[in-house]
Amino acid sequence: MNASTLQHLSSSLSERLRLIADHEFRDRDPAAHLKKLQEASEVIERCEVLLLSEGSVDPKLRHYLKQRSYDKALTHAQSLLKMFREDGD
Repeated sequence: MNASTLQHLSSSLSERLRLIADHEFRDRDPAAHLKKLQEASEVIERCEVLLLSEGSVDPKLRHYLKQRSYDKALTHAQSLLKMFREDGD
């Protein structure tokens, strides 16, 4: 699993969750809010495809992404990134 792709996935998941929580933006401009959510989802899907094409996706992460459990996917991706950093030291 590529740490760079995993970092991009983590950032994208975080952005999507931030958008979901931004009720002020949703209330102010529902169409723009929906568009941003769709864009974030597309990035997440591209990251998922990249991770799958790399061949070795963590089974839990794959499950969370498949189920669209983005909170859990983000938490797990961040723990995997922490492991990558610790292994690099």
